[in-house]
Amino acid sequence: MQYALLIYTPPGYVESLSDVERETMLAEYLALADDDRCVTAAQLQPVETATSVRVAGGKTLMTDGPFADTKEVLGGFCVIEAADLDEAIEVAARVPAARLGGVVEIRPVGRF
Repeated sequence: MQYALLIYTPPGYVESLSDVERETMLAEYLALADDDRCVTAAQLQPVETATSVRVAGGKTLMTDGPFADTKEVLGGFCVIEAADLDEAIEVAARVPAARLGGVVEIRPVGRF
């Protein structure tokens, strides 16, 4: 089964790390991307580059920025192949953001 790992981070958390911590974090993300269970992964551009789209009354409405104001922002995602939720949790626990003040949300991926 495929699971999406949605990686939420506090704004500016990377900048608060030392150079060594940043290099270690990058190496961990690259190792996760190289894991055979990883289907795809990507880092998102900063939240300031987001555009939100809604359709109301047949009109398309666009606003700059993310949909919701939260203390954490969606910083990236990873889609993995895992046997079950327990295995997905094991992979999610390896995501550096999970131990650096962020959170990793796990959701099963379905098809349209």
